[in-house]
Order: sequence, then C-alpha cells, then structure tokens
Amino acid sequence: MTDTPSTPATDDEVSVGTAADEAVRPHRGRALAISAGGLAVLLGALDTYVVIGLLRQIIEDLQVPLNRIERVTPIVTGYLLGYVAAMPLLGQASDRFGRKALLQACLGTFVAGSVVTALATSVPMLVAGRVVLGVAGGALLPVTLALAADLWSQRRRAAVLGAVGGAQELGSVLGPVYGIAIAGLAGWRAVFWVNVPLALLAMVVVHLSVRGGRPATRQKSDVVGAGLLAVALGLLVVALYNPEPQEQVLPEWGVPVLIAAAVVFAAFVAWEITARTKLLDTTNVQLRPLFAALGASLAAGAALMVTLVDVELFAQTLLGERDEGAVLLLLRFLVALPVGAVLGGLLANRIAERWVACAGLLIAAAGFLLMSHWPADVLSSPHELGPVTLPRLDTDLVVVGLGLGLVIAPLSAVVLRVVPDGQHGVASAGVVVARMTGMLVGISALSAWGLHRFHSLTATLDVPLPMLYPNDAAYDQAAAEYASAVKDAMLTQYTEIFAITALVCVVGAALALLSGPRRAR
Repeated sequence: MTDTPSTPATDDEVSVGTAADEAVRPHRGRALAISAGGLAVLLGALDTYVVIGLLRQIIEDLQVPLNRIERVTPIVTGYLLGYVAAMPLLGQASDRFGRKALLQACLGTFVAGSVVTALATSVPMLVAGRVVLGVAGGALLPVTLALAADLWSQRRRAAVLGAVGGAQELGSVLGPVYGIAIAGLAGWRAVFWVNVPLALLAMVVVHLSVRGGRPATRQKSDVVGAGLLAVALGLLVVALYNPEPQEQVLPEWGVPVLIAAAVVFAAFVAWEITARTKLLDTTNVQLRPLFAALGASLAAGAALMVTLVDVELFAQTLLGERDEGAVLLLLRFLVALPVGAVLGGLLANRIAERWVACAGLLIAAAGFLLMSHWPADVLSSPHELGPVTLPRLDTDLVVVGLGLGLVIAPLSAVVLRVVPDGQHGVASAGVVVARMTGMLVGISALSAWGLHRFHSLTATLDVPLPMLYPNDAAYDQAAAEYASAVKDAMLTQYTEIFAITALVCVVGAALALLSGPRRAR
C-alpha cells in the first residue's frame, strides 16, 4: 500500500507520500516540513521528562502526605502509558488519513492535555491531564519518522531519522532543566501553560509546510488489535505498580493482573494472525530483522530508564545532591544522548544499520560495566589511564549516552526498510512502543529488584539506640557504623543494577546483529 498524493509538491508544499520520486520534493520544502515535525517531537519529549524535576512542588501544592508519596507515581507512569498505548493505532491512522491530519490532531490534543494538567486541583485530575498529554505525545514521534520516510529515499533516510531522534533525545536533555527553570520563576503550573503557545506555533508551521490530503490508497485501521495491545500494556503497568513497595515486590493484585495481561496479549496475537485488517500486515515484511530491531529497541529503552532513575537516585542518596544538583550531574548523559542519535544517523548512511546499532549497544554496555565499579565517592575518584586522568562519572555517563544514542536511527531505519511503504506510520510507532515498553518494564523491575536487594542487605542491621550505649562516644561510633553499612548497601544495589543493565545491552547488541544485512526491498 502507498501513501501518495494525487499531485506533486511545489516549492512551498511537500507531498506526503512514499512512491513519488525524490525530485518532486524540493529540498527547502522537505526541510521545513521535517523541522515542523521535529518541533512537535521536541514538545512531546519535553513533557516526558519535565515532571521529574517538578514532583516536589506538585506534592506540596496538592498536599500529598509524605508517607503516601507513591500516590504521585501515576503522574509519571500515566504519561508513559498513554504514550505507549495510543501509539500503534495513531501511527496506523497516519498511514490512512495522512501525516498532516494526525500531526494537527495530536498537537490540538496536546494543547487540551496541557490545559487540564495546568488547572489540576487534585492528583486524579493531574494524572488524567498527563494521560491525555501522553496520548497526544505518543503519536508525534512515529508520525514524524514516517514523514521522513515519505520524503527521503531509503539511501538518504537514516541521517534524517537521526536528526528526528536527536530532537526526541534533546527533549530528555532540556526537559528536567527546563521544568526546574520555569517552575522556579512561576511555579510548576507555568510549565504546562508554556506548552500551549509552543504547540500552537507548531500547528501553524505544520499547516504551512506539510501538504494535506489523504493517501491515494487508504488503509483500514485495526481498532480491535490496537485496543487489545493497549489493554495488555495497561494491565502490565497496573500489575507492576506497588503502593506498598517496602512490604512486597508486587502488589496483592500483581500476579492475577499479570496473568490477565498475558491472556489479553495472547488474544492480541491470535487476532493479528486471523484478522483481515491487521495492525501490521506481515505479508510483505521481513520478520526476522523486524523483531530483532524491536527487541534491540526494547533493551535500549530499559537501559535508558535505568540511567535516568538510578543516576539521579545515586546522586541524591550517596552524593548528597538535591534535585537541581542531581539533574546537573545527569546532564553528562543527557547531552551525549542526542549527539549519539545524530551521529548514528550519519554513520548508518555509510555503514550497515545493524553494525551501527550493535556497536552502540556494546559501547553502552561498556559504560554500564564501568558504572558497576563506581565507588561511593565517585566524584573524587577519576580514571587513571597512564598519564591521562579522566573524571570517572563524566566519562562513564558520556560513554553510555553516546552508545544509547547511536542505536536510535539505525533501528528505525531497519524497521522502515523491511515493511511496505504504506505501513511506515505503524512501523515507526512499533520502534518507539518497544523502547517505551522497555522503559516501563525497566523502571518497574528496577524498583522491585532494588528494594528487594536493599532490604536483604540491611535485614540484619540493628538501628542503634542511645540508651543501649554507655556514653555518647560509643553511640556516635555505632551510629556512624550503621550509616556506613546502609550506604554500602545502597552502593551495592546501584552497582549490581548497572552490571545487570550491561548484560541487557549485550543481549540487545546480539539482537541488533540479527536485523540482517542492509539491502533494498
């Protein structure tokens, strides 16, 4: 199936199709169109990470008790759930109704979600606004990736995909800092009010630069399949959300809901095998490279979330940094990520995508292996490489960021190469769904493993009580030894998670190699 308009583009209009020759798509118009999509992607990415630095203000403003801090967790997971659950259907809808219509609809919904979030007076209302934002933001990246595939030939596509991936990762860089800066001046609600004029500006640019109209061949939407997948992902998130994390790894409803998620996912697979209209028609799809690329993307997503969460926690619990300081330390990783994304796109234009993706994940694995040897005083413990001295934390985070950034464009290029042109939207969505699913499962598994490991390491420690010691000096020494043991347990927890993540990256690299040699369909 194709997504080709009936008339070619002029100098000021860009045709959104896949079969038209590159000569009828003027460079200036294409650049403006993909820039508009990149702005939309940046907005969605900013809102993915912006809330991380706002949680303390939100807790105080909405009067969430400090001993019930788990109530604000859905503010983060609600956005991710909306982002992941709606993406496959909206990506497929862009194949049917055109990229421009979907971009405009999602940006309009983004405005609505921003208003609801900014006006929220309770946690449920705030979560509802974040879910709406996630649904809108979830389609912006895959639709823009599909737009790039429409406008550039396979030979030149990877560099553009890398630039779009760079815009996505730039949001991860700017999100926490941008949120803290605006909230410091005008409060956390101002962060979401700022979304409104930015989204409206993106709508104007999309209107002026992207040609409208529906594809010449319209593709039906698999609403049932997308719905089943969304329900399965939603159940997975609910099963892994534990409001009492110190008592048990999973909540009381965890196991039955996980079973329900598996049943619904099995129903999704059965539907996709037998349905006439499928979410992704595999008739002309090379399945091995497709699933290999999706698996590698899932591994990269899990590694990404481990870095975002654990490095910030490491900074706060072991290095004594507050929110701003922890975000500034994390910037080493966040700045390297978009640089790696752009570099990965450029390299994938010259080298087979699988080698670039594999190398990126192996580089990330090496970085996590270095992080697994971090001491508690990592800021004052540099790498000694002969006559060269490198700051340990800076070097290791940059290595991980570059490695994970390198895989973004090659994996997207693989998936777009092995599916028919008329399914670029849903295929692009699949790459992002895999990565975001890895992030969701990663953060849940991280919390479960981390708490279990920490409690097992501290289970035999007795809290020192002043009345049990003959004098203050003895008590002070016992308290210091207790604090040191707790600190060692925290360090062990973090470094073991980094080591496990290195193994996850190695598995992802092996999957990347299975994405097959680069060849034209």
